[in-house]
Amino acid sequence: MKKKIDLSIIILNYNTSDLLRDCLKSIQLTDCDGLSIETIVVDNASSDESQAMVESEFDWVILLKNQYNVGFAAGNNLGITKAKGRYLLFLNSDTLIPEKIFPELINYLDRENKVGGLTVKLVLKNNLMDPDCHRGFPTPWASLTYFLGLEKLWPKSKLFGQYHKFYLSLDQIHDVDSVCGAFLLVRRRAFDEVGGWDENYFFYGEDIDFCFRLKQCGWKIRYYPLLKVIHYKGASSGLRSETRSVARIDKETRIKVAKASIEAMKIFYDKFYKDQYSFLITSIVIFGIQIKGWFRVFSNHLK
Repeated sequence: MKKKIDLSIIILNYNTSDLLRDCLKSIQLTDCDGLSIETIVVDNASSDESQAMVESEFDWVILLKNQYNVGFAAGNNLGITKAKGRYLLFLNSDTLIPEKIFPELINYLDRENKVGGLTVKLVLKNNLMDPDCHRGFPTPWASLTYFLGLEKLWPKSKLFGQYHKFYLSLDQIHDVDSVCGAFLLVRRRAFDEVGGWDENYFFYGEDIDFCFRLKQCGWKIRYYPLLKVIHYKGASSGLRSETRSVARIDKETRIKVAKASIEAMKIFYDKFYKDQYSFLITSIVIFGIQIKGWFRVFSNHLK
């Protein structure tokens, strides 16, 4: 008889050996309180010592090796093929897990059977909250007010703060539209109903897409700030200066990811919003996305 697995933790890794080691150590130190947990690391053809490190130091980890970097969505979908848990945790390698997290979250979801996805409060290296763990959907208005900096000027405004919804209490449990893929706990039944990650996305955007489809299927997505997880953020992309020193991401990869982040916006908009808005609004959105894309790619050429 096969052993029942309560939770499958799926970690996608790309050239973050040191961070991955710390992440796995934090998982190893957690209090499972009777839960059956498995950990799966999917390595996207890292050129550092990630694979050897996992094999030599963490024999309890299931290691899957890709022949090339297939991106976030495809990599996580590969991890799912080996996952047996009734809950799935998609976890970034640049996170640190607190000791008593899994029993509380699993017990909570066992009671809240309409919740399909959940995240905790993600905290950055500077001790501030990662705003991407608490998001609205990127409608044209929400995106416009965010990129123009209006949300930053009036973060508590419902009119200008639709992108991150900071007008809601960040210390209380409540439903949100979208959360960050760095820590996304999903009910297996909900994941199967949604159909997994959309592999049209290479990097960025796939978590918003996934949450959008979860809500289309009638599932709730919950923000649970009673628990906190440290998120170094950006280690696999190399786009954020604060984690560039702890990850080995070459210039070519940074540019590829920068381009993919802009393409992700186009994919999402074309998939979910194109038919909801006029040609004029669509043109403005696409133009804005393209301008942002040129700036992001150009800035990475200079680094």
